[in-house]
Formats: sequence, C-alpha cells, structure tokens
Amino acid sequence: MRTIAIISQKGGSGKTTLALHLATASVLAGQNTAIIDLDPQASAANWADRREEELPVVLSAHASRLPHEMKRVEEMGGDVLIIDTAPHSDSAALEAAKVADLVLVPCRPAILDIEAITNTLDLVKTTGTPIVVVLNAVAPQGTEAAEAAEAIAALEVDVCPVQLRQRVAFSRALITGQTVQEFEPDGKAAQEAAELHAFACAHLNLPEREAERGVA
Repeated sequence: MRTIAIISQKGGSGKTTLALHLATASVLAGQNTAIIDLDPQASAANWADRREEELPVVLSAHASRLPHEMKRVEEMGGDVLIIDTAPHSDSAALEAAKVADLVLVPCRPAILDIEAITNTLDLVKTTGTPIVVVLNAVAPQGTEAAEAAEAIAALEVDVCPVQLRQRVAFSRALITGQTVQEFEPDGKAAQEAAELHAFACAHLNLPEREAERGVA
C-alpha cells in the first residue's frame, strides 16, 4: 500500500480538495483507495456522506488512531491511502508525514501563502519523507504560477509540474459528493486531476491502473 499525506499548516490551501480528487482519480484508475480524514472539521467525511459511490472509503479519525486506521485499510486490501490533515496541528502533520511515502503540500501562488509553507516544510523535512509542493488555485492566465514555482524552488523543495487552476468545477463538484472527473469528465479541471494522479503514481512507482477490486 502506498500512502500520500496532504499537509499544510495554513488553512484554505486546498488540502481536502486535493485529497478528494487524488483519491477519486485513484479509484477511477482501478486502485483500491481510502482516505483518512484527520481534520476535526471532517470535510472529507462530510463529502463522503453526500456521495452515492462507495469508493473511496473515507475514515474520520484522530491522529492518535492513525496507525490503527492504516492497518484497517491495509487489511481491506488498500492500494492507495490518502491522509487529509488539519491546519495548525503540528502533531497530526508530523504523524502523517512519518508514515507517508510522499507528502504533498498544496500552496496558492501568493506571497503570504508561499511564506506560510516554510513552517510546514521545516516540519516535514525532519521525517525524511519526500516532499512535493502542488500549486493550487492558479489563475488560468498570467505569470504568477511561474513566479511562485521559482520562489518555492528557492526553498529547496520540489515543485509539482502539474498545477490545479482556479476553476469553478473544483468547488461545484464537491457539493454533490463528486470530483471534477465525475462532474465534468471532459473538462480542463478533470484533465488536471488526472495528470496530478499520474504524477503521484510515477513518483511512487505505482501502476496507474490495476485490476478492479472492491473494498470489503
């Protein structure tokens, strides 16, 4: 089982949106996928309550229960696990980073957001887990994305080549318990979500498509 932790100490960076879209992309690629929601606001779990499809499974848990819930997902035959963490919680972020194979740090392309991720990066770097920053809510036009990527790279961290643009579809899809690949499968947002999933699979040496298996 491969585990991806979505971590940012700043609220509003798009952690849950990233987690839900990565997890659903994994399901659509035939990977048995689950999300562990460590955020007390339980946004991912609330999304699952609105969702008609059974997968991805979303488990709401406290950080202290993370090892137990991970074992539970593994026993269910999980291929991919996404951990959605809470902002302003060093302990939960640290525990998630320790058990992950990859940490993704979503960041909006604004100076205050870029400055704010330094604490997150310093925290995660202590675990030795690979880190990649994903630019989120990027304006469809302009140079801010390139400028932000250059500023983030100066922090000695990898920047994901796939960027999620500021598109209405990302928020609208979540209202009905979907993601953009289900809500608007031929749209640009769906393409970006698929490309981000392909990047994560390549980073983890995980096949993009496996035989379909249901979670028990």
